[in-house]
Amino acid sequence: MNSIEQILRDQRLELERTDFKSYVSRKEEQQIELDSNLAQIVIGVRRSGKSTLCQKVLKESGVRYAYANFDDPVLAALKADDLLRLQETLFRIYGDYTHLFIDEVQNIDQWPLFVNRLLRTKVRLLLTGSNANLLSDELSTHITGRYNEIRLYPFSFADYCVAKHIDTKAQDTLARGLRSHALDTYLMEGGLPETLRLRNQARYVRSLLDAIVNKDICRRYRVQYKSTLMQIANGLLDHFCQEIGYGDIQQAYQLKSIHTAKNYISYVEKAYLVRFVPRLSFKSIERLSHRKVYAIDTAFVTTHHDVLQTDNLGWRLENVVALELLRRMDYADQQLYYLRENRSYEVDFAVVERGRVTQLVQVTYDFTSPRAKLYNREIGGLLKAAAATHCHDLTLIMMTGEPKQLVVGTETIRCVLATDWLLL
Repeated sequence: MNSIEQILRDQRLELERTDFKSYVSRKEEQQIELDSNLAQIVIGVRRSGKSTLCQKVLKESGVRYAYANFDDPVLAALKADDLLRLQETLFRIYGDYTHLFIDEVQNIDQWPLFVNRLLRTKVRLLLTGSNANLLSDELSTHITGRYNEIRLYPFSFADYCVAKHIDTKAQDTLARGLRSHALDTYLMEGGLPETLRLRNQARYVRSLLDAIVNKDICRRYRVQYKSTLMQIANGLLDHFCQEIGYGDIQQAYQLKSIHTAKNYISYVEKAYLVRFVPRLSFKSIERLSHRKVYAIDTAFVTTHHDVLQTDNLGWRLENVVALELLRRMDYADQQLYYLRENRSYEVDFAVVERGRVTQLVQVTYDFTSPRAKLYNREIGGLLKAAAATHCHDLTLIMMTGEPKQLVVGTETIRCVLATDWLLL
């Protein structure tokens, strides 16, 4: 038996030993279309649960499928001409299958050619990848219109509650208190699925960060200054929920040019370690030059190399809300921005659909007895933004405070607890 066949058989054995009944069901499962002729592509950061999602859907559907994980150095070294032989080996191991699941497909050299060949043979494909280039560059060029994109983030708070067996429906004092406690923990520990079962989360998160930087970025883009890239990745995580520019990165890390800074930042973003939210502006140059950075999971905020500050709960809540808004958005028609009008007002998030602002969201930690300055900043910001954008769907998300409909003039602001909003 050759090494490739042995690896594929070992992967099948590991798959058969997995009990998917114990895994959390996630909303993204509904986006996978097993009866479609389009390639189903699940993308997201490493260890966000992409493989589990696909395997769970395939297992529960009862279809005949084969599996190959290319996050293996031997398989990743295969060339395009070798992949047809690999397919023959899969038929030998699995028999006649209708669906093929390829994990971490971006590791394959010239993988779009192989995928196109498979699509022409009518094999139904599920693919996962840890790099946004799967869609932004390669797929748009080689597989235009022949794929269905599913973006997967780490566990949402709702997923986290299910995994932790937290009651999300009951409204008694105990249930609400336990949900608040769960959110406190979630803000600090994040929602990386595997960390929920680990005692030493810090070691795991640092190891994962190293893998993202070294495998998904440095190896893929042939980065020359690896230590500098790692420093930039850590610096972006340190500045979560803050506006950061290319010039800031160039100066802080003494890069040769703005172009290098743009490249390094784009690499970190494409590996899904961070997400950027641009400032709402009709000028494209301002949208590109003014962006806030958000960690893909607060676990990376708590634990990364040379971390110093970890306890800003207000920013952590804002980070969690940003990711939840991105999860809920229809990314084909909707975009997420923040609003800042000089020193006049600022709103944390503006959802834009087909050029029109459809929702304004403000996030604050403690709104129990807001002082005038806090009230004017949060409520005043929403009111000024509503007048400027003609948007009347206004929400204030708070960790603590009184849930209510706040009527100010002609506007109604929905004040809602974070534990309730995150579970909608």
